[in-house]
Amino acid sequence: MKVLVTGATGFVGGRIIGRLREAGFDLRIASRLPQRLAGADDAAALPGADAPEEAFLALMRDVTHVVHCAALNNDRGAGEADLRAVNATLTGRLAKAAAARAEGRFIYLSSIRAVVGPGFSGTIDEATPPAPQCAYGRSKREGEIAMLEAFAAAGRGGATALRLPPVHGEGMKGNLRGLMRLAATGLPLPAAALTAVRSLISNDAVAGAVTHLLTRPMPPRPAYVPGDAAPVAMSEIIAAFRRGYGRPARLVAMPAWPFRLLATLAGRQASWTALVATQICDPSLLASEGWTPEPDTLGRLEALARQAGRAVPGEA
Repeated sequence: MKVLVTGATGFVGGRIIGRLREAGFDLRIASRLPQRLAGADDAAALPGADAPEEAFLALMRDVTHVVHCAALNNDRGAGEADLRAVNATLTGRLAKAAAARAEGRFIYLSSIRAVVGPGFSGTIDEATPPAPQCAYGRSKREGEIAMLEAFAAAGRGGATALRLPPVHGEGMKGNLRGLMRLAATGLPLPAAALTAVRSLISNDAVAGAVTHLLTRPMPPRPAYVPGDAAPVAMSEIIAAFRRGYGRPARLVAMPAWPFRLLATLAGRQASWTALVATQICDPSLLASEGWTPEPDTLGRLEALARQAGRAVPGEA
């Protein structure tokens, strides 16, 4: 069986490729940045959202399953039109070609932002009604819908979305990378402002979920909300990074209200709300089907900082 993996040069896509190779799958890899695929076996440029239908159908030659990781993320300042083109239109066109030519499964790496905004506090599972609050989230939700509609129009099942919380691992980006850099400074931080609890997921666990869904005999459900085994507090994330850097935690007993006031005066209420929001992903559905979540989130984060400290002596 051959698996087409898009976004093959990305942080998550690269780990998925490694896991699928270990599982014995043949692979075709595709990227929106084909120059990064030079020398790779069975590699192809991922067609653009406005490419002719034949380009997408050609990509499916001899392919059984598709794992669609390629995306435009919300950490690059992209506009809504660009986000929709890559995350929604491109996803729909790829799914349509897969429904026509690939007889197996289509796994779309989506995001919890397709369901809730950064200021939402509560538990997220497969029954949480999608209510995206940002352009990125809306584009990912539209991608989910386009994928499912393409498979339904072909009279087929087998398509599913993995709604991922923030992903940690070597090469991670976004807010987690920012927190690791903050931890590297050693600056004292107010513990009371870091009590929010978050679900994360390791890139290894994502790769494991993809492999599980491709090999499990039963067809997948339309969406899953995976996550590491236990959510962690923001203060615990900072402390784990600092242990990895060999620094004390330096979480001082200061009240949160001065920081909330400063955020309000600076017009950053939304950023403050996102900082203190508790977002817990319930991975029990996928776990009940045989997938194993990451059991040691904090240990993984500590190891990442330890590795970063060795790589950049100035941050140790």
